[in-house]
Amino acid sequence: MTAANARKTAAIVLAAGKGTRMKSSLPKVLHPLAGRPMIAHVLATLKHVPVERTVVVVGPGMEAIAAAAAPHPCVVQQEQLGTGHAVKMARQALGGFTGDVLVVFADTPLVTAPTLQRLLAARRHEPGPAIVVLGMRLPDGGAYGRLVCDPQGRLERIVEARDATESERKINLCNSGFLVADAGLLFQLLDGLSNDNAKNEYYLTDVVKLARARGLACAVVEGHALELAGINSRGELALAENVMQNRLRSAALEAGATLIGPDSVFFSSDTRIGADVRIGPYVVFGPGVTLEAGAEIRPFCHLEGAHVGKGAVIGPFARLRPGARIGERAHVGNFVEIKNTALMAGAKANHLSYLGDATVGAKANIGAGTITCNYDGFEKAATEIGEGAFIGSNTALVAPVTVGARAIVGAGSVITQDVAPDALAVARGGQTNVAEGAARYRARKTGKGKAAPAPKKPSA
Repeated sequence: MTAANARKTAAIVLAAGKGTRMKSSLPKVLHPLAGRPMIAHVLATLKHVPVERTVVVVGPGMEAIAAAAAPHPCVVQQEQLGTGHAVKMARQALGGFTGDVLVVFADTPLVTAPTLQRLLAARRHEPGPAIVVLGMRLPDGGAYGRLVCDPQGRLERIVEARDATESERKINLCNSGFLVADAGLLFQLLDGLSNDNAKNEYYLTDVVKLARARGLACAVVEGHALELAGINSRGELALAENVMQNRLRSAALEAGATLIGPDSVFFSSDTRIGADVRIGPYVVFGPGVTLEAGAEIRPFCHLEGAHVGKGAVIGPFARLRPGARIGERAHVGNFVEIKNTALMAGAKANHLSYLGDATVGAKANIGAGTITCNYDGFEKAATEIGEGAFIGSNTALVAPVTVGARAIVGAGSVITQDVAPDALAVARGGQTNVAEGAARYRARKTGKGKAAPAPKKPSA
């Protein structure tokens, strides 16, 4: 490896934009994409570049962004004086770093590690350009800056759209904002910036012009416009979500999962899927879901914060909430909701049930309409159901309560006391049948028909 290729890299992530076009109280870069804030996508990508140090530049009052960026240090750009000024704010936090500085934007979450690696490689190709900029081809550059190159394709300068001439605006090679340069050189050039432009700001892009004035070479690496597009509005966020979902669907298929209707399945960026998993149409994965090998998720399910074991079957129309832990070959059926509950191997809850704050033993059976009454208005309490227990339909288990192994609970019971292993528990009122009672009721309500005579009282 050459000395140039061995250079260390630090990253400066610009996240100080207000994002007014989002029309939201949430800072722009905290808006989620596939269940993860935009800035978190960028920081995750940097881990694969890789970079040794990362500094995030935020605006005043953006403590939430700083929290999302932790443990990376953040610096505050108190005045919004442009991208060049924002990068200068990171100088002290880098603490005399020697090596290359990669400047990226927190509102460009679709950028990939291979693209950034190509950018760094161009800088380190001997003899390396002083500055390398990441560009993209657009049929209409719109508000993007234009990359002005000489006939040999060497970058001469970057002109912002507002400052461009009519001929410059026709250039279809546009600036993504990403660049890499030697740290010492970059901060020297930033000290020489002027705000004599249409926006009265200190443009980071002007460092190219300053470098060329010193006789230093600058270059462009082209990336795909889809992954380099910044997100500034809800519409652009929706388009980016579609791109990210297609990436995640492709990754799931390549990993050995079967997707019956790929376009109708929505993943989070941290969804983990084992081999031979089968996923039906219209399934939504929130953050924190793991599916082990051979699991099946049937149509119209919603999963978040859940772990599904090998060969388990979920759905259709099931909801797994955070803390749901479904064991091997367990079944969770239609209109069943599970929260903070472990369903052990081979257990079944196939119909119309709610299980919250519970443990259900291996091969236990939960009848239709069963609920764990886990909240008394003040505190949550746990329900324990033993291995091989049978809970009859329409049972209410009032926590805290334990049903022992192999016990049976009769249908329609309200269980408020522990049930011993192998015991039979029935807790419901006795049945009363009133002869001709239905006929009298209908007559009273409708005024039609002859009411049946009331039953005679037995003689003393």
